[in-house]
Amino acid sequence: SLEKRVKEIVHKAFWDCLSVQLSEDPPTYDHAIKLVGEIKETLLSFLLPGHTRLRNQITEVLDLDLIKQEAENGALDISKLAEFIIGMMGTLCAPARDEEVRKLQDIKEIVPLFRAIFSVLDLMKVDMANFAVTSIRPHLMQQSVEYERKKFQQILEKQPNSLDFVTQWLEEAADDLMNQKYKNALPAAGGAAGSGDGPVPNPVAVQNYAYLKLLKWDHLQRPFPETVLMDQARFQELQLQLEQLTILGAVLLVTFSMAAPGISSQADFAEKLKMIVKILLTDTHLPSFHLKDALTTIGEKVCLEVSSCLALCGLTPFTTEKEAVLKGQIQAVASPDDPIRRIMDSRILIFLESYLASGHQKPLPTVPGGLGPVQKELEEVAIKFVRLVNYNKMVFSPYYDAILSKILVRS
Repeated sequence: SLEKRVKEIVHKAFWDCLSVQLSEDPPTYDHAIKLVGEIKETLLSFLLPGHTRLRNQITEVLDLDLIKQEAENGALDISKLAEFIIGMMGTLCAPARDEEVRKLQDIKEIVPLFRAIFSVLDLMKVDMANFAVTSIRPHLMQQSVEYERKKFQQILEKQPNSLDFVTQWLEEAADDLMNQKYKNALPAAGGAAGSGDGPVPNPVAVQNYAYLKLLKWDHLQRPFPETVLMDQARFQELQLQLEQLTILGAVLLVTFSMAAPGISSQADFAEKLKMIVKILLTDTHLPSFHLKDALTTIGEKVCLEVSSCLALCGLTPFTTEKEAVLKGQIQAVASPDDPIRRIMDSRILIFLESYLASGHQKPLPTVPGGLGPVQKELEEVAIKFVRLVNYNKMVFSPYYDAILSKILVRS
């Protein structure tokens, strides 16, 4: 961009000017002293109120008036100042920046050294900003929760029926749990949620189950619950990612179950195969995407990769009949009623329920059998899902508790 080019030209002109000044006889330190002043202010900005000794040390050594006097009298040792600056940066930087600071000590020329110092200081500024954000995040979170709840309450006072869809959503979740209507598709009321053996599930179990139902929501036919309406796009994205993971997991499970035992244990091959299938499923969200066509292509590619791997390992190659069976099983994954796909779908939801019920505690729950090849991707989705759910609970839990207290009493 023009702005970037202008910026680069100005910076180059500045450093060229500094180089010319320092190469004069005697050297001119006007630009160098300005840089030292900027570095001094940056270092001081990293200090906390209790860093009195470090503040005094920086102020004393980087005293600009004294440095100007030394420059005028030809007694300024710019290398000694740079050495002090590097040492102070090593004291104040995050551990992740130790290596960058250490490399500064290997630069002997003054101009390249100052350029490198400013580059590392920019990284330290980013670290400090991230630290500040992390420190105030709980406060910001609480402010956000209170603000959203207040705004929703104002809407509710103007439109008393603004919880109708939420009530219907929670009622369905409670009914499903008590009737065990979908016990093969979604986790039961018990388990990690701790609902016990009684006929009535506890409110936490109902809420967790309700959020899982959002991952199977028919967004075209059903209104979304009012309290999660702002996050509907996020839930749709998670739903799409989980559908892709289900298909990916089913394809890999079918492939590894048919291939020789030594194939699935080869990490490089398993990762390569997973990447190929993921790429071919990338456009799932597009209206023009056809899953059957994609799975046909995936079946062809998978058979080629498996045959190649079998040949490299000196194992018996796939027969034509076996390839046809594998392609057929991969093609069958296109149907939501495919047994392998249903198993993968059920186990993914069980994992999400376990993670949600665990209270976001680490380590993550054990991944159910068959999901090992997609464990990394599943855990990433689970973390996003639980964060989204927990924030929604923080904002709207008073409304959920009030609704569930009536629903569960009636039950």
